[in-house]
Formats: sequence, C-alpha cells, structure tokens
Amino acid sequence: MPGILNGLRVVEGSAFVAVPLAGMTLAQMGADVIRFDRLQGGLDSGRWPLAPSGKSLFWAGLNKGKRSLAVDMSHPEGKELITRTITAPGEDAGVFLTNLRVRGWMDYETLSKLREDLIMVTLLGDRHGRPQVDYTVNPALGIPDITGPEGHDAPVANALPAWDLMAGHMCVSSVLAAERHRLRKGVGQEVVLTLKDVAAATLGHLGMIGDAVLNETARTKSGNALYGAYGQDFLCADGRRIMVIGLTGRQWSGLVKTTGTQTEMAELARATGRDLGNEGVRWELRREITEILTPWFAARPAAVIGEIFDDAKLTWSEFRTVKEAVEQDPDLSPDNPVFTALAQEGLGTFPVPGHAAVFSALAREAPKPAPALGSHTEEILSEVTGLDDTEIARLFDEGIVGSSARRTLYSAA
Repeated sequence: MPGILNGLRVVEGSAFVAVPLAGMTLAQMGADVIRFDRLQGGLDSGRWPLAPSGKSLFWAGLNKGKRSLAVDMSHPEGKELITRTITAPGEDAGVFLTNLRVRGWMDYETLSKLREDLIMVTLLGDRHGRPQVDYTVNPALGIPDITGPEGHDAPVANALPAWDLMAGHMCVSSVLAAERHRLRKGVGQEVVLTLKDVAAATLGHLGMIGDAVLNETARTKSGNALYGAYGQDFLCADGRRIMVIGLTGRQWSGLVKTTGTQTEMAELARATGRDLGNEGVRWELRREITEILTPWFAARPAAVIGEIFDDAKLTWSEFRTVKEAVEQDPDLSPDNPVFTALAQEGLGTFPVPGHAAVFSALAREAPKPAPALGSHTEEILSEVTGLDDTEIARLFDEGIVGSSARRTLYSAA
C-alpha cells in the first residue's frame, strides 16, 4: 500500500544530517524523493560509521527509499539537468529541499523564474550565512557547559546531534506546511531556517534563556541527575548501573514505597522542613535523597531491581552500550514492527527502521534500502526531465551523468 505522501515529489540536494534525514523521512511516508549527487558521490558518501566492507552505514541510513541521480555538477549541462529536475512540471512536483544553496543557480530567485509555484526549503548554518554543524552550535549556546559529571571543569559535547535531528524534522514540517499552502492558494514560496535558530529557539521554549536572564545563579553540571526534579543513576550489586525517575508524584511515591524508604524520606522532610511532594524540592535535596536510596540499590543486582520496578510500574532503565542494546533490547530488532532485517549489498543484513509513526488508514511499509549512487539516473532523466533515449545515451557517453548500473561513474573512469 502506498505511503501517506504518495504522489508528492521532492528533489533533495544535501549533505550532513538534517536535510538527508528530512528527505528520508518524507520518502518513508511515501514521497518520491530524488537525491542528486556528484559523480564521485556526495560529501558524506563515505562518512562513519562504516561497514566491514568500508561502505558508509551513515549514508545508507539517511538515504533509505530515495532515488539517486548522479551528475557532473560542475558541467553546464549537469547544472541544467538538476535545474530541470527541480522545476519539472506536475501538480505534486516542484518541491526542493536543500542545505547546499548556490546563488545564481540553486537558489529560489533563479529557480522560481522557471516554476512560479516552486517550494524551496533551505537550511542554513546561522542567520549570518556562516556554516554551522551540531558540534559548533552546541558550544556556542552553552549546552556543553551544563553537560557532564558534577564538578567536572571541561565542557562535554554530546554524541547525539540533537539540533540536526530537530532541524531535519522542522524541514519536513516546513515542506508539508508550504505544500498545503500551495494546494490552497496556488502559490509557492521559499522557507528558510537555520540550524542555530532551531537550537536557540528550543532553548527559549524550554525556559533556559529566561533562566539565564532572570536568575543570578547559572545552571551547572549535574551528572545524570534529572534537572529540576528527581532522577538518578545507581550502581547495583552486580556492577550494572540503572536510571530511575521520580519526576511525577506517582513516580516519586512509587519509588519510595518500592524501596521501603518511607520512614527515611519522612525524616528528611521533617529535618529540612521541606515538602518532598514538590519536584523542585526533590531536586534541591537530590543528594540527601540519593544517599538514602543508594544502599537499597547496592544490595541488589540489576535484573532483580528491574523485575521489582516493572511490577511496580516505575519509570527506569538500565545503562547499556549501543552494542548491548542491539543484542538485548527487542525494541531494536524485527520483534518491533518499526524494524525489518534488511540485506543490503556491500553492508550485510541487520535491523533497519522504517517510519516510526503508525497511520491507522494505511498499512505500515517496510523500509527500503538506500540506492546505489546514480542507480536511478536513467529513469529520472526519462520520466522527470523528459529526455529521449538518444539524448540520455549521449549524456552518459560524455560523462555528464553516471549510473552504478552502467558503471560509468567517476570512480570507474
């Protein structure tokens, strides 16, 4: 069964995380996403992590389900082919998603002259036009200064590119919002957002900018403690470590009851004159609370604690490596309908995720592998740009376009 965006065509010119993620998400919802790349591959075609074969798992993960057009982007005819692909006619076409805007060619002013109802969603680094990635935006906004062990002097970067991921999904919502506007009003538009603005706005939404402006005391590192409430990691009797959350009233009371620490918590409340039913008070007294709870965890192995907490319906988790998570957690396996064991050429067979959402009107679609570079070049030139077989053959012969199937890519030259 076709996905919910079946019929929508999106052309993508991208690198890094956010925009490839956006295009992949649209493809997994059924859109026809055409990604164009240089003949030698995109900027991130070899990015880590790599499979044992040396092929990029990163690239394969972020380009699932797309079609691939390989073209010499430095050649005038190559540029013209990309332009024609972006501005090709069709009610559900004319949508361009990019973070590689080029003035005088791949920009809205130029492209919209060829298609007035063009939708172009552009992600930039920052509003000043400077390039940015997650690892530069994060330090600029102060997040590494509040990340890491309590008392640790150096900033700590995060391995998860949070702003890239958020920006990618904001690109998806921008495409869909602009397309809905075009369907209702008949007009296209350019949507511009920046990675740094996405991050900065998020800090504002979470109250962190207000906190920095209005309060004299700056927020500091707090290790694995849940900021503003109670949540803490504990070492268990077997050396495993778990995280337990006491954020809501139910979570907190359940944690106290399950660990049998009612008397000690009541004494703490009496001695301090504070109400532990208030989540902010639990944050302020987190060290004292942790001291009370620590012996209970230290006397039991993680597996036993997990069974007790599951029976009590508490919110908790065990700390694992990614490898341990893949080996132990069925939510990262084909037991979870999101995942399919997919055999991919040059990579191997492993669980691959489809779209995480379930649409009740449509059957869930299994994920499709990322294309080989240029594997759809011929059909795109025929179906989208309208070239005939003779013209397509000439473009291949002259090395202006390439296809892995024809073995006429740059790397084979």
